Amino acid sequence: MQFSRILPKELVHRAAVAEVFLTDAERLGEDELLLAAQLPRRHAFYHDTLGPRTHHDPLLLLEACRQGIFVVAHRYLGVAPGLKFLLRTVEFEVPDHTALTCDGRSTEALIATRVEHRFRTGATVTGLRLRFTLTIGGQEALLARIAYSWLPPREWTRLRAGQRGALGLPTVPVALPGPRVDPALVGRRDPANTVISPPRTAGDGTRTARLIVDTAHPTLYDHWVDHVPGMLELEAFRQLALTAAAAAGTVRTPTALPVALAARFRCFAEMDLPLRCRTAPTSPGADIECTLHQPGALAAEARIRFAAPNPDALAGALETSAARGAA
Repeated sequence: MQFSRILPKELVHRAAVAEVFLTDAERLGEDELLLAAQLPRRHAFYHDTLGPRTHHDPLLLLEACRQGIFVVAHRYLGVAPGLKFLLRTVEFEVPDHTALTCDGRSTEALIATRVEHRFRTGATVTGLRLRFTLTIGGQEALLARIAYSWLPPREWTRLRAGQRGALGLPTVPVALPGPRVDPALVGRRDPANTVISPPRTAGDGTRTARLIVDTAHPTLYDHWVDHVPGMLELEAFRQLALTAAAAAGTVRTPTALPVALAARFRCFAEMDLPLRCRTAPTSPGADIECTLHQPGALAAEARIRFAAPNPDALAGALETSAARGAA
């Protein structure tokens, strides 16, 4: 497997070459493939952290796997360019967070990929569930599953028009503006990388915030789509769950890593409707349950778990930031 050049950006459905992480792909059998990825030394979104940049963000590794769903479909199943893709479910876990350690250099990763299930409409394959095992230096860093489907453009247009029409929305959406959470509360340095409003906590411990869409964000909106991308929904879940976990004392700092996640996407999340993220009351040691609601529908749901790879260092960084803010 080679790491000297990236795969074509069109193959992985990215517009910017800087957002392409896959470098090679090889078919090993009917349902087995191997992908290669080079993880960036410092990424403006995935490596934006209040704490020391000592570990790769697991969502960066998940994005490398997500890019693989297009390689499998287009290169090995003959799915035509121009078809539209839908995420059904996403899940991952980090077996050992020491495998995420980064030292400021580009990281080479191998991703063993297996087709676990083919979704069919009649005799036609219209989707897949893939299992990924991403290794760095021979260590398992991420285990993931992604289920997804694809549609011809005409069906996609009909589906989108049906949902938006039922909600009384115009053909072309315009994202709703809104205030953003203090980046320090979600472990970020750059305010542009925050994706929720300041959260509110109810008497029963439920925590709520709006998902804030920025269609100019170079990573989350690498290219135009007329809905909220799945990776943005996952980031909103991560950020709100971090505030809930920190408030409950489940984690010591808001720079804890997401080490397990399972999400299901129920329908398109519309960027021109109020999108409410919620977390259920949080208990120490338990996964945090998250939901994303828009008027009249549950758009997505997830469970997420955190762990701090170096809690003392991260706590020190947070205290330093808090002291700067109080000065």
